[in-house]
Amino acid sequence: MGKLNVVMLRYLSKEHFRVLTAVEMGMKNHEIVPASLIASIASLKHGGCNKILRELGKHRLLAYERTKTVEGYRLTNAGYDYLALKTLSSRQVISSVGNQMGVGKESDIYIVANEDEQQFAMKLHRLGRTSFRSLKNKRDYHKHRHKMSWLYLSRLAAMKEFAYMKALHDRKFPVPKPVDYNRHAVIMELLDGYPLCQVRQMEDPASVYSELMDLIVKLANHGLIHGDFNEFNLILDNDDHVTMIDFPQMISTSHPNAEWYFDRDVNCIKEFFKKRFNYESELFPEFKDIRRESSLDIEIAASGYTKEMQEDDELLHPLRSDEDDHTAEVSESEEFAESNLKFFRSNQEDNVELIHEEDSESRTSEDATYNNEEADTTETSENLQKLSLTESSSALDKVEGQPVCCKSSEDGVSYVTLFPEHERMLEGTSKNKATQ
Repeated sequence: MGKLNVVMLRYLSKEHFRVLTAVEMGMKNHEIVPASLIASIASLKHGGCNKILRELGKHRLLAYERTKTVEGYRLTNAGYDYLALKTLSSRQVISSVGNQMGVGKESDIYIVANEDEQQFAMKLHRLGRTSFRSLKNKRDYHKHRHKMSWLYLSRLAAMKEFAYMKALHDRKFPVPKPVDYNRHAVIMELLDGYPLCQVRQMEDPASVYSELMDLIVKLANHGLIHGDFNEFNLILDNDDHVTMIDFPQMISTSHPNAEWYFDRDVNCIKEFFKKRFNYESELFPEFKDIRRESSLDIEIAASGYTKEMQEDDELLHPLRSDEDDHTAEVSESEEFAESNLKFFRSNQEDNVELIHEEDSESRTSEDATYNNEEADTTETSENLQKLSLTESSSALDKVEGQPVCCKSSEDGVSYVTLFPEHERMLEGTSKNKATQ
């Protein structure tokens, strides 16, 4: 499988990240962000900003688009990846990116490592590979909205998956240990096992079958239904113990269609064991036998529990096509952010904004409109906290212009180091670069 191309990450200066962040902020209420607005948000001169925009476009971190009424830039998946990786590396969560482990309809999985060479799994959500109609049927991040950005939806998917994973892991459910997340990237424990769909032989199918059914019941007793409980989202280790993955589509047992989803999860396991291992059992759980022990769905604002979704019957009826409306205004939901983030990360930073606070004070009155828009967006999400440019620039100055550093581990996985602290630039090189 391929690699995530992070070679250019070490060559980007603080101005490049300021521009990328400015485009990201502008896309919250613009489908195409004009260059003048980007320069205003990034607090850069138009000439220097245009040069950086061309460089980022050359490396496909930004995409230039032009219509009859407006021309400007939008953030690409690669540019969004770079923003997430820069934040995670600045937190010292990861320092290198390895090979791709797997790819799905809505995510990519990579092996990553920190400075201590401890390996993790990084999941990058890629919502938008399927149609918008299919997305609305399986996910409810958009709530009542009809126009959403794929990047925004991917970010919401990562936010919800991390919330579910942490809540379930704290209650001793067999799920990967969550490490951190930023934007659409989720860092989690690297599991030692194989997807159940790849297992051809099993010593005791009855034991594994019983464990899976007990897991479905345990989830329901805590107020949750997986919603996609099948052989592709279950990892089996060498001891035939199962670990559950992929949580963005979880729903509450209070959802109007909860029984249908519960029965579908049960039938998926029954059919798989019947076809693969020729094992059938007359014992299987039913939704009416569920005895709720806790309200985990309420604590983490489970999908489908909100009042809007109870009134929305779109999961049962055909939906009109919205494929032409998938990129537009994407305002942040304060209620959604509070219900998810207060539960597991009240004091931890979620995002990195590379806009210096002192620069905001020196802006002209002509740019005050954009500053107010930026401030309003920041207040609506508690997971957006400012990071001083003094800290980020010091790290960027150390790595700017360094050669790419690649290494291979004992298990054959090759890594590309993002920001190695032990390498330093020669003073002569720095002076020559400053002169140029």
